[in-house]
Amino acid sequence: MSLALIAAAALLAWIYLALARGMFWRASERLTAAPPPVTWPQVISIIPARNEAETIGAVVRAHLTCRYPGQFSIIIVDDQSTDGTAEIALAAAHDQDVHSLEVLSGDPLPEGWSGKLWAMHQGLTLAKARAPEAEYFLLTDADIMLAPDALSTLVSEAEYEHLSLASLMARLDARGGWAQLLVPAFIYFFQKLYPFPQVNDPNENLAAAAGGCMLVRAEVLKKAGGVETIKASLIDDCALARRIKDLTPSTNIWLGLADDEAVSLRDNRSLSSLWNMVARTAYAQLAFSPLVLIGTLAGMALVYLAGPLIVLTLAWHWNPTAFIYASLAWGLMGYTYWPTLKLYDRPPWEAAFLPAAASLYTMMTVASAMRHWRGVGGQWKGRTY
Repeated sequence: MSLALIAAAALLAWIYLALARGMFWRASERLTAAPPPVTWPQVISIIPARNEAETIGAVVRAHLTCRYPGQFSIIIVDDQSTDGTAEIALAAAHDQDVHSLEVLSGDPLPEGWSGKLWAMHQGLTLAKARAPEAEYFLLTDADIMLAPDALSTLVSEAEYEHLSLASLMARLDARGGWAQLLVPAFIYFFQKLYPFPQVNDPNENLAAAAGGCMLVRAEVLKKAGGVETIKASLIDDCALARRIKDLTPSTNIWLGLADDEAVSLRDNRSLSSLWNMVARTAYAQLAFSPLVLIGTLAGMALVYLAGPLIVLTLAWHWNPTAFIYASLAWGLMGYTYWPTLKLYDRPPWEAAFLPAAASLYTMMTVASAMRHWRGVGGQWKGRTY
């Protein structure tokens, strides 16, 4: 294949992504203030926590000080922690309304379950026993700090739009060089994989969610069979969204980007932190298929690397036609990346470095496959799935 054809293929790929992939790149799905419900439903937050000493205190304080007009309580499931997570959570609640918080000591992980889903299952079981009339469960992570009005805004949106699931992609920590390069790219790639406008369209078959902050109707979760039906899933948020959206043709779910409504406290300044996060599940996203992996590597090379490499090596190949096509492809790539960079307060010129981020994520995906082949895939918090 000639260089010009490769460059043209890359440009065509970006034209397709820009125009025919649900306009994912606009980063337009945001939480807005819907009219409040006449009666505020009861909500119970379930927080699985395994060795979360660094973040659990701030998360508990944020939950306990949220401005929610209805009944709201919190169940923290201490999933066999060894760092004092439970004690820190209780201490953080000491000066607040401790009656609205309960810390459950989780049972050992049974075979066939992922740790997070097992902890979530135990929390949901307790919640149903404590408050069978609760209408919503807020499923959130132990590193996600909610803004004071985030829950009331989510509930208002869910009630007004008749949503079965409302989810926010939390704002991730983007401090430091590695995070500045990789975190906006992670959000961009997630949007490309699951275009939010298509996820939010009941007429589209696509389903996804962000596990850090998911508000789900209790009756819908029951109809979907609970988290037991996805108990072994490593990408549990999207699996749950799939179960819920498949219930009926009219089931509505919503996924949006958070500004400051939900913020992750997990430190992303080291490359290893981001590497392990992606390598844990990337090969699972490819259904553990070597053929899909090969196709993914080829696709990433064409879409993200071909254009920049052809542009940067013009003096070597001196193919003006290829250079023009490649320049247009790289320019369109940067144009679609800019709204996500803006979300993270990054300058537009950093869009030129998306190919570098794509290369690193490609390597993380290969590392994920290699971990799986060695029998150590899905490692997280001292467990291997």
